[in-house]
Amino acid sequence: MTPRPLGDLVRELELRGMLRTVLAAATTPVGATSIGGVAFDSRRVSAGDLFVAVPGAESDGHTFAAAAGAAGAAAVIGERAMANVNVPQILVSSARRALALAAAWVNGFPSNELGVVGVTGTDGKTTTCFLVRAMLAESGLPAGLISTIEVIVGGQSEGYTGHTTPEAPVIQADLRRMVDAGDRFAVVETTSHGLALDRVAEIAYDIAVFTNLTHEHLDLHGTYKAYVAAKRTLFERLEAGPQNPAKAGIPKGAVVNAQDERGPEMAAAAHAAGARVLTYAVDPDAAADIVATAVRDDGRSLSMRVRTGRWEDELRLQLPGRFNAFNALAAIGVGELLELDPTAMRRGLASVRRVEGRMEPIDEGQPFGVFVDFAHTPGALAAALDALGPVAAARGGGLIALFGSPGARDIAKRPMMGRAAGARSRIVVVTEDDPRTTERMAILEEIAAGAEEAGKRRGHDLFLIEDRDAAIRQALELARPGDIVLLAGKGHEHTLARAGGPIPWDEAKIARAALNEMGYRG
Repeated sequence: MTPRPLGDLVRELELRGMLRTVLAAATTPVGATSIGGVAFDSRRVSAGDLFVAVPGAESDGHTFAAAAGAAGAAAVIGERAMANVNVPQILVSSARRALALAAAWVNGFPSNELGVVGVTGTDGKTTTCFLVRAMLAESGLPAGLISTIEVIVGGQSEGYTGHTTPEAPVIQADLRRMVDAGDRFAVVETTSHGLALDRVAEIAYDIAVFTNLTHEHLDLHGTYKAYVAAKRTLFERLEAGPQNPAKAGIPKGAVVNAQDERGPEMAAAAHAAGARVLTYAVDPDAAADIVATAVRDDGRSLSMRVRTGRWEDELRLQLPGRFNAFNALAAIGVGELLELDPTAMRRGLASVRRVEGRMEPIDEGQPFGVFVDFAHTPGALAAALDALGPVAAARGGGLIALFGSPGARDIAKRPMMGRAAGARSRIVVVTEDDPRTTERMAILEEIAAGAEEAGKRRGHDLFLIEDRDAAIRQALELARPGDIVLLAGKGHEHTLARAGGPIPWDEAKIARAALNEMGYRG
């Protein structure tokens, strides 16, 4: 990367009202300093980098500024003066906002050269992102992807990243590489964390998609109201600005779930920003721009009739679960805003065969169904079970739900998840899900209380098993022909966080191994 003059960034900070002052140091002055990269971790500073001291919940970057300078940082940015730092110090009102700006600046503001689609909501973000990307690709518009499951640049998967919305230096570098690789669009899974912590503050979004909003992430936001407000900022930022030639023909727009109670709020925010809004619904009587009717789910695929303002036709997805009808309509909304060819849109959506850890079928020849899904909120768990219930009933079986809830996180959702599963399942198996330092059985007891409120009885149709591997085996052994076992919560995740640290984890692999041990061999 070609070094850039730090003075340009200082002027940008001043222009945006973020600059407080520049402190002199016994080194090269700011105006003559060049920056080659941006870092917020002093252990990853290279010579010539700009170090941004970000205050955090567990550590404060300001205490590591001297170490960053010693490691070769050319300058540091922070919210207060830092001792023993012999490089220029730039003080700002918000280090996180400055980190986002610096990351975009050093990468040449790459989102100005891409059509950017941001997908937000509690559930359905990842699948919607994959559907949007496939639809764009089939329409001749190569698109990069930044999602919970993987990053794709120039058509090449770079695998699992570990973060849904990475920190600003990572995401801006990914966007730059997309531009350089010839991508025309970037599809960005945009979390409330990414919005609230300014990781995406310098992304020039063009289209914002809202899936739904349910109880989640109150450990970060504190209140549900603050959680909603964080999501809303994505739609408030859709105001039209100076149009880069690379974005010619790309409108400012929003796609909003008309059946979610927060949908009107998101739509109003987008309208106020001057964006065009399209709504969608899986209801023939809904007052929505995009509607699905005659939705049919056979447990392996989904079909429906779709009506938009431009066309009406049958759509078939190779993904099970009625909730995926909502995800498909959200993706179609993006296509409608971009006025893509309807046939190409339908082909692209139909091409998505599997999204890892999202209603992923595990078939080893057993006489009952097994699905691995990321459902980790009360709403997502209820939706997954509601989708599978009719399929199991048609096979003469019932549902077995296995799930847990994280430690050191939002505790209010634990009994809510127990009630959701207890009301919908023949058997509930409660187990660990990233307990971290929280005592596992304490979490299980809180979940079980909700299941018991829904009528479940311990040792009869409610089981508390701390070890997740053992719990999976128990759930499979309890299954009867025609049943469907839902292994919820871990989905695509590659680790299980326990008190001693994370251990490797692959839910689908563990389920297959357990089925093989039971005598099923595919």
